[in-house]
Amino acid sequence: MLGSMQQAFKIGDLRSKLLFTLLMLLVFRLGAHIPAPNINPEAIQQFLSGQLFSFFDVVSGGAFKRFSIFAMSITPYINASIIMNLLQVVIPRLEELAKEGEEGKKVIAQYTRYGTVVLAFIQALGMAAALGNNNAIINPGVVTYLIIAISLTAGTAVLMWIGEMITEHGIGNGISLIIFAGIVSRMPSQIGGVVQELSGGIIGYFNILLFIVLALAIIVAIIAVNEGQRRLPVQYAKRVVGRKMYGGQSTFLPLKVNAAGVIPIIFAMSLMMFPATIGSWTSPTGGFNQFLNTYFNFGSPAYNIMYFLLIVFFTYFYVAIIFNPADVAENIKKYGGFVPGIRPGRPTAEYIDRILSRLTLAGGIFLGLIAVLPNFVIALTGITSLWFGGTSLLIVVGVALDTMKQIESHLLLRSYEGFVK
Repeated sequence: MLGSMQQAFKIGDLRSKLLFTLLMLLVFRLGAHIPAPNINPEAIQQFLSGQLFSFFDVVSGGAFKRFSIFAMSITPYINASIIMNLLQVVIPRLEELAKEGEEGKKVIAQYTRYGTVVLAFIQALGMAAALGNNNAIINPGVVTYLIIAISLTAGTAVLMWIGEMITEHGIGNGISLIIFAGIVSRMPSQIGGVVQELSGGIIGYFNILLFIVLALAIIVAIIAVNEGQRRLPVQYAKRVVGRKMYGGQSTFLPLKVNAAGVIPIIFAMSLMMFPATIGSWTSPTGGFNQFLNTYFNFGSPAYNIMYFLLIVFFTYFYVAIIFNPADVAENIKKYGGFVPGIRPGRPTAEYIDRILSRLTLAGGIFLGLIAVLPNFVIALTGITSLWFGGTSLLIVVGVALDTMKQIESHLLLRSYEGFVK
């Protein structure tokens, strides 16, 4: 990996892409320290304390608990993208646009931007109302709420633009790199917290060693599952077109174990956060909040079980949306292919569906375990300041692997240029 990075900086075009990406990420980090207007910092720290908001603070690179203009991070864009993917299944016009190639994707991308702004504004208004109920806003009122909502929405729009610039002019994968940078930027402060716990005698060196071993084991497991796939053999029959013969080769259909990525966790987390969000709009001592503290307390066994089951459910749900075995089987049949031992058409679709269901179950269980892992790691090691949970590791490792693959593909392209010349 280090060798690939060294080679990348030796190539002018690729070096420019990497430097542009770093410059855009620097803009993101600077914006994370610009506070939103009319906010009481002390009341914000008290209101957002606790592990319930820790993941969002990690993803936003600390902007959430500082309540800067980037407090919502890129989450509204992710939600808008997910909604657009879901709507493509139920709205024929969007499905047609998705199949029209580059031009159709541009139209869908424009719709996604509009949806991002709308979702960001609604979410920002809800956050402003919640802060107002907890005395975290200076001079609360309708105008103040609108100013805060517009500021947060503008911050999300800027992050969306930064992500698209990185994708277009940088190394690519811009939105994922923003999330990656936000998570990684929190590591120094969290490591400092571990040092304080160590010097204060709260934890010992054995706890740190145990944490490192667990973290390395989780990273290895994430890499293995992310790269794991079932290669379904596909044989293409020979066919004669004019005077030429086509086909006859054997290939495979890759079915990934973790085809859904981190999307099911985001789905489940949003659903589990919904009661707490509604509760933040009501009185802290009201009956609804007491009900939440009893049955939806973050980290409790009931919370973890519901969270785990929702992740498994959403894994099946999302894979069913992005992968249609009937369409895949029809395409294989159209081009003269078949799975050895399986008849083309519907039997092939049923065979692919059976294999995909088993892989999805394994992937869903893995994602569920990764999501609830921080609570067990904290219980085993006693380290509470380093909130670098399994979901964060899943995102960091996945983005790092994708980015290195893109860099290596650029390097491979330049290597081929020598043969072409």
